[in-house]
Amino acid sequence: MERGRDSEALVRQDQVPAVVSRAPGGPGAGHGPGGPLRQPGLLDGEALKRAFTERARALGFDAIRVARPDSIPLAPERLKAWLEAGCHGSMDWMADTAERRADPRSLWPEVRSVILLGLNYGPRENPLAELARRDRGYISVYARNRDYHDVIKGKLKEAAGFLAARASSDVKVFVDTAPVMEKPLAEAAGLGWQGKHTVVVSRDFGNWLFLGAIFTTADLPADEPERDHCGSCRRCLDICPTGAFPAPYRLDARRCISYLTIEHKGHIPEELRPGIGNRIFGCDDCLAVCPWNKFAQAGREARLVQREDLTALPLEELARLDDPAFRTRFSGTPVKRTGRDRFVRNVLIAIGNSGEAGLAGEAERLLDDASPLVRAMAVWALSRLLPIEDVASHAEGRQERESDADVRAEWRRALASAAEAAGSS
Repeated sequence: MERGRDSEALVRQDQVPAVVSRAPGGPGAGHGPGGPLRQPGLLDGEALKRAFTERARALGFDAIRVARPDSIPLAPERLKAWLEAGCHGSMDWMADTAERRADPRSLWPEVRSVILLGLNYGPRENPLAELARRDRGYISVYARNRDYHDVIKGKLKEAAGFLAARASSDVKVFVDTAPVMEKPLAEAAGLGWQGKHTVVVSRDFGNWLFLGAIFTTADLPADEPERDHCGSCRRCLDICPTGAFPAPYRLDARRCISYLTIEHKGHIPEELRPGIGNRIFGCDDCLAVCPWNKFAQAGREARLVQREDLTALPLEELARLDDPAFRTRFSGTPVKRTGRDRFVRNVLIAIGNSGEAGLAGEAERLLDDASPLVRAMAVWALSRLLPIEDVASHAEGRQERESDADVRAEWRRALASAAEAAGSS
């Protein structure tokens, strides 16, 4: 899922001008009577593709495939329908860049080949076992080390520079942040197929691939597209705790835990909070249950290997993070971009779902936090962990003084829910 930044700035930032541009004017560079002359040492066609693939693999990429820029003709209508249904939630930049997103040639008319590269980040163990530890916070596998954008971008730039130099072509690189539909393009290039959970599935690496793209003016032989191998399997759909898949191959981001805990800036709808469990940044459920993961391998890139200090984090510690401590703890990781307030919001939801009355003190301490996001979820967590009389005691005075309408509404719901629970017991 892309970062919510200005799309125009993203494209400029993530486009890398050719290290060696098209052959400049001079001896041997022009078009003589016999047509264009190639410079010594330059490659094209299959030879160029083989040389590039070898170089990309040496840089650590695990899968390299090529698609034509016109290889996803169905994407524009599918994207339009998805956006019109509002399934993108508050990610307005997706609608703002829809026209450029739907066709690579809209983003760069000169592109002749699109190279899709995959970097394996497979975990060594099934991460879902951590969900049973309700007093610990779950961070998605992809976020347990360096920000993958930074890791892949450097590798892509080096690979693109090699291509530009060996073909005298122009190149541009993209890593998730620009309006490029990497997943349909990856399927068209034969790197994998979009599963029923909309994630690219590889027969060699399962669900654990980061994707990057290089657009180039070089004319490279395209690979055959990959066909769908999901069959009748529904594991990824059925495991979703919040029902984010209204139909196979269709994701409603508004119900997706990854969207809610990472992209969503406001209060998370009450009816979805219990399903979040102890997931405090992202979710891997639909990825981890895919049977194609039996072919997956542990990732090789050291900067993406899981850090132990980002695994099964104690909720008690996380709830106590102020802004400087949050920034220090998650420096260089994808977690940092949510900001402290949204992150602690997520932690409080996990505390409310923990069933651990011993964690109620952490929620109580945050009832007077400066952030309305945090205060509201502190109220909700307390209402899940404490008896009605204790909730009412904490509400006394605070409810009247509260300046934020959403937090006041949270107090009203909490008191009503606690009273209803007490009456039914």
